[in-house]
Amino acid sequence: MRTPRNDQLSQTDRAGKRGDHVPERRCVVTGEVAPAERLVRLALGPDGTIAPDVLGKAPGRGAWIGVSRADLETAQAKGKLKGGLARALHEGNFTIPDDLGALIEARLERATLDRLGLESRSGTLISGNEKIEQAARRGQVRLLLHSSDAGEDGRKKLAQAWRVGEEDEGSGREGMVLPVDRHVLSMALGRENAVHLAVTDARAADRVLAHLSRWQFFTGWSRDAANRVSTNDFRSAGGTDSRKAGNGTAFTDSDTDSDASDAY
Repeated sequence: MRTPRNDQLSQTDRAGKRGDHVPERRCVVTGEVAPAERLVRLALGPDGTIAPDVLGKAPGRGAWIGVSRADLETAQAKGKLKGGLARALHEGNFTIPDDLGALIEARLERATLDRLGLESRSGTLISGNEKIEQAARRGQVRLLLHSSDAGEDGRKKLAQAWRVGEEDEGSGREGMVLPVDRHVLSMALGRENAVHLAVTDARAADRVLAHLSRWQFFTGWSRDAANRVSTNDFRSAGGTDSRKAGNGTAFTDSDTDSDASDAY
């Protein structure tokens, strides 16, 4: 069995040019391995401080975690995180910030919102009830998202249109509720009253989900009636599969590929 490296994702990994190969990273606590796109990298900075590297691009040594914030903070309090990092980094002289969990959560949120903003500017993300409903009924929606304060009636109406467009009316597909409200979404997208969002491209949906599923798992957010439509036949589809990676383990660098994680 090969031993995964303790490094950042390579350009090849991020570009997704290794065929069916999926880059993986090893757990610094349990030794388990999982796809890097589901994990969060911790990088060792020049000053000896451990910092979140949610895009997996920072140079130098690092290790990967796949735990919720609560589990991370428990491992940190018990010294288990420091021990795992020391083994992975071959270095014991480093500092772990007391607020590491909060730093990771903030950067995962920022990365997801930035990803949504990029998709909006590229034309693969739409907003507005009427526009989304029309696209949904035409079978053009690949991922449906709602702010945390979106009304139930609005969510149900758009979900129904989505199911009709996909000829999937008995599926219960509803879309995903984001861990932020309309104000935060509107600020991130530069739009007024961004309550409901829809991604109309399958690859774009993968990119958004790669960020969103990590953020949701880390925060413990569960209002993600995980459903989307993709030409990839629900590859790692949404919150459900993505959360399987986060089972209370932390991971180190190895070798992983993900179209979703590279396109930030």
